[in-house]
Amino acid sequence: MILPKERDPRFITVRRGGTLQDSDHHLLALWAADCAQHVLHLFEEMQPNDDRPRRAIELVRAWTCGEVTMSQSRAAGGHAMAAARELSGAARHAAYAAGQAAAVAHVAAHELGAAAYAVKAVRAAATKDESKCAGRQECQWQREQLPEAIRDLVLDDQRLRNDICWSVFDC
Repeated sequence: MILPKERDPRFITVRRGGTLQDSDHHLLALWAADCAQHVLHLFEEMQPNDDRPRRAIELVRAWTCGEVTMSQSRAAGGHAMAAARELSGAARHAAYAAGQAAAVAHVAAHELGAAAYAVKAVRAAATKDESKCAGRQECQWQREQLPEAIRDLVLDDQRLRNDICWSVFDC
C-alpha cells in the first residue's frame, strides 16, 4: 500500500476540495514520469517487445500538455501494471513505476509510488552488497530532479509516507 488511508488535501485538486493547483499537479506528473523513465530500461531489457510501460510514461506526459485525457493516462497506467504482474525483480518494479506515474493524472499522490518503485527497481538490479547504496543514489537523483515549486511538498510527502513506501526514501 503506497497511498495513505487519509488523503492529504495538498494532493487533491482545488476542483475536488483540496489545495493542489493544476500547474503543480502537472509538475508532480512530470517528475513521476522522469522517475519511471530513469529505470524503464530495466523493464525493456527483459521485455523488449512490450511497450505498455513506455506508453504509460508517454501518455502521462501528454496529459500534462492537454493532449490526452486523465482517463487515457490512467488506463495506460493500468496496462503498465498488468505488464508488471508477469515479472519479478527489477523489471517488475520498473513497470510498476511507469504505471504509478501514469496514475498521477488521476490521483496526484501516486507520484510517490512512481519514485518508490523506481528505487525498488534499482535496488533489485544491483548486487546484494550494492543494493542499499544503489537505492540511496537513485533517491538522491530523484530529489535532484524535483522542480522547486513542488520540492518541499514531495520531500514532506516522502517523510510522511516513507514507512508505507518500504522506507526507500531514507537517503
